[in-house]
Amino acid sequence: MNSEKAQGVMDKVVGRAQELAGDATGDPRLQAEGAGRYVAGALQEKYGDALTCINDTVKKNPIATVAIIAGVGLLAGLLLRRR
Repeated sequence: MNSEKAQGVMDKVVGRAQELAGDATGDPRLQAEGAGRYVAGALQEKYGDALTCINDTVKKNPIATVAIIAGVGLLAGLLLRRR
């Protein structure tokens, strides 16, 4: 588990706790903050998953990765050259 995923899981837990505390106290602001933090944590967790997946793919197929990056760079150069 990388640090991004770990931080995302932690934010989800804290967000859910904030949301439940807001429910218990009837504080809509605390509920909204908790819901927002939960969603941000879920996104960060998915970002961590994506980083892990990309890292694994690069390690398994380094030549294909270089070829894809070169192709994207060439395409970007051609598109940016045309105005």
